[in-house]
Amino acid sequence: MAIFSILHHSPLSKNLQRLFLLRIIAVVAQTIIFGSVYSIIEFDLPWPEIILTIVALALLNLLTWIRLRYHWPVTNLELFVQLLIDVAALTVLLYLSGGSTNPFISLYLIPLTIAATVLPWHYTWSMAAITISCYTFLLYAYIPLPHNHSDDHSRHMFEFNLHVSGMWLTFVLSTLLIAWFVVKMSASIRDRDKELARSREQALQNEQILALGTLAAGAAHELGTPLSTMAVITKELEQEYPQDTDFQNNVRILRDQIAHCKQTLTQLLANTGQARAEEGDGQPVDAFLSHIIGKWKLIRPSVKFTYQCKGMQPAPAIMNTKLLSQSILNLLNNAADASTKQVDITSYWDQHLLHLEILDDGEGLNAEAIQRAGEAFFTSKGPGQGFGIGLFLANTNIERFGGNVRLFNRPEGGACTHVTLPVLS
Repeated sequence: MAIFSILHHSPLSKNLQRLFLLRIIAVVAQTIIFGSVYSIIEFDLPWPEIILTIVALALLNLLTWIRLRYHWPVTNLELFVQLLIDVAALTVLLYLSGGSTNPFISLYLIPLTIAATVLPWHYTWSMAAITISCYTFLLYAYIPLPHNHSDDHSRHMFEFNLHVSGMWLTFVLSTLLIAWFVVKMSASIRDRDKELARSREQALQNEQILALGTLAAGAAHELGTPLSTMAVITKELEQEYPQDTDFQNNVRILRDQIAHCKQTLTQLLANTGQARAEEGDGQPVDAFLSHIIGKWKLIRPSVKFTYQCKGMQPAPAIMNTKLLSQSILNLLNNAADASTKQVDITSYWDQHLLHLEILDDGEGLNAEAIQRAGEAFFTSKGPGQGFGIGLFLANTNIERFGGNVRLFNRPEGGACTHVTLPVLS
């Protein structure tokens, strides 16, 4: 089992996790150092109290690990109290082993640095006052380290070198731990900034989609009347020239297109503000794609295309919603507009993902189109030939379903639109 099973962590939760790991390092280091002093240097220290303090710190860290397994939010006060636990344990250990003369006295800088990095200013100044008070207390109250008061010069040099080595080790530990924590904090800040940027971008997209939805609803109302008029006229034309077969075929195609437009507008008005991902039902991938391509063939009868599909059988299910099918239709229409001869469509899937490739044989994408593809109201088509919303809406909706859209130029010419969508497990 992983130490942390929470899928989403706030910055304070991540900092508490790092403090938990730092405390593990501290307990291990204290055990090694005091173990070496006991077995190698053989100092006479209050060992029961020292062992009890280290064990208590380890048990408190175990409680912290248990607490991290729950979704309780971490507050600034809780993190501050956790740091105070470390300060208290360090103060007790220093009191039992020389006080301010102990070379590890500068370890007080670690909790102070952490507080200054992640907590508000009043907690930082409180931690500064507490650590200074503890240091000042240890100047006068402590259990001295044992010394050999003989005139043995070599013994004095050994104790002096031991003290210097302890100061060096303290500096190394402090440097490594502070550097590690600050680097992790910087990474967390960068991740937070990226998440805020994504949130702002998502909010902007939602505003643009809302505006487009409002305009689309208004346009649907306004287009209903002229489409009804066109339907009546085409019916009259069909009755007026019953002997002209070519004319009848053309009028029939025109009536089918008008009927499809009216049906689309009716569905648009009926589903305004209600098209959410959870309203869709699961449908096998092959049937889902066949339905979309059949509908696209009806909309664009003059477009020549090939379609190939392959994947495991029975085919996995995919979320079948109007938003998703309309998004793929938009991508197919873009490829049809760009192609000169035909569009090649390929789909393949496994138990996790659906891959859909739409290949056109047009001129391909220029540098600006590659950079700005998917932006609202950007189009690489000529004036009056596109509104720049089809790809934007398709990309936005597909991302909402956990997929993505990639556009790139093909080496043999033309462009490829690659769609990836998760399937239902």
